[in-house]
Amino acid sequence: MINGDVGSPFAKLRALLADVPPGMTPTIDLSLGEPREQMPDFISEALAEATPSLAKYPTMRGTSALRLAIANWASRRYGAEFKLEPDREILPCNGSREGLFYACFAAVARKPVSGRPAVLMCNPFYQVYLGGALAAGAEPIFLNATQATGHLPNLDEIERHPQLLERTVAFYLCSPANPQGAIASAAYLERALELARRYDFMLFVDECYAEIYADQPPPGALAVAQNTTDSFRNVVVFHSLSKRSNLPGLRSGFSAGDGAFHDQLFQIRNLAGPQMPGLIQHASAQVWADDDHVRANRLAYRQKFDLCDELLTGKFGYQRPEGGFFLWLDMHQFGSSGEATVTIWKRFGVKVIPGAELAQHGLDGSNPGAGYVRVALVHDRATLKEALERIVSVAA
Repeated sequence: MINGDVGSPFAKLRALLADVPPGMTPTIDLSLGEPREQMPDFISEALAEATPSLAKYPTMRGTSALRLAIANWASRRYGAEFKLEPDREILPCNGSREGLFYACFAAVARKPVSGRPAVLMCNPFYQVYLGGALAAGAEPIFLNATQATGHLPNLDEIERHPQLLERTVAFYLCSPANPQGAIASAAYLERALELARRYDFMLFVDECYAEIYADQPPPGALAVAQNTTDSFRNVVVFHSLSKRSNLPGLRSGFSAGDGAFHDQLFQIRNLAGPQMPGLIQHASAQVWADDDHVRANRLAYRQKFDLCDELLTGKFGYQRPEGGFFLWLDMHQFGSSGEATVTIWKRFGVKVIPGAELAQHGLDGSNPGAGYVRVALVHDRATLKEALERIVSVAA
């Protein structure tokens, strides 16, 4: 059951604040997770090099150069022993959002069930998980991820619902989590994959924030899967250049994993999905081949979190997240997440997202975003310092 309006949380935010004047100027927008760090300095030249490709229809599977660049990146990221088959286990897409959406159609198609297919998803969740489930005719099931569960869905709780798992066709999991920043351990991923194989559903792991982390790199679901007997069966991961490389406007990502599933996903996307433009493919291959700008990006976020440690420790339930670039702040003292959002805007001109709009009511009937706000650390350090100081003033 879906409670309330399932529209865009950003549209709801605009409506919420439409008649509320900001209490301070200049206003600072921390609602949108749009990276503003330095993009790779070679990107313009790379795009220009491939301008002639606009005269041809691009291939849906992507160029061999792009798929090889992705496979090579994965081997660098997860170790030389980690191997992806570029021709069958990698499928480029126009940003991970597109891949995550179309994957649900293939998941529904591959597993006949009795009754309505079910799609499990971490809660809070990325809105496209819900969009994919509803478009494919599946029932979305929201698995609350709270402080009590380590900000990841409780696998013990899921396992107590075998009838639900029998009709489950997919499970969307995000690691590092958006917005809490929690990272799924190798043991957690292995157990989630075991459940997927026992009940024959697809485990979709959204790893778009996997290159932004505090200390140790997050374990990759495919790296965990490769050490199992069935390797990549029942698991697909999704990556993007939006966060890794500060290129949200490039719309470049990929899915990787289960080869048989990718054969089905290719057929669906080849029927109705758009190809990635040739010049985007050419530039993306060069971006995946370069890790220097990614290390610089990671350092910039670490410095921002150092600032958060200085200003927020002991306030709003702040904990330095393991990965990603969001804060998940407890604002229960100001009422609902919507009331807290209005208070912060009305008094100090800082725009955040109400946590309740990033989630739905879970199996226990509660909304895990109630009373929380999401803060995106996308501005430069000076702007961020000003915004956080204003937020801290709310409690004064």
